[in-house]
Amino acid sequence: MHSEWQLQEAKNNLSQLIKQATTGDPQVVTVHGKPTAVVVSADEYARLMRPRRGKLSSALLRPDIAGDDLDITRSRDSGRDVEL
Repeated sequence: MHSEWQLQEAKNNLSQLIKQATTGDPQVVTVHGKPTAVVVSADEYARLMRPRRGKLSSALLRPDIAGDDLDITRSRDSGRDVEL
């Protein structure tokens, strides 16, 4: 099971790299020793790109959501008069 490939090695053995990726084992391609790309199966890619559904509270707790962008101040408006 080979999961890390130098770019030249990946080019020379592309069919083997793809075959291993289709078994569910992500294949990392490196350039100058640094991970540069990852080859995954089409099924895994589709799973990763699928929109996730979850609780609103979980989404709001994510660190990548900036709290500064949210206006959570409460309106002091007492409402309106309604005739019944």
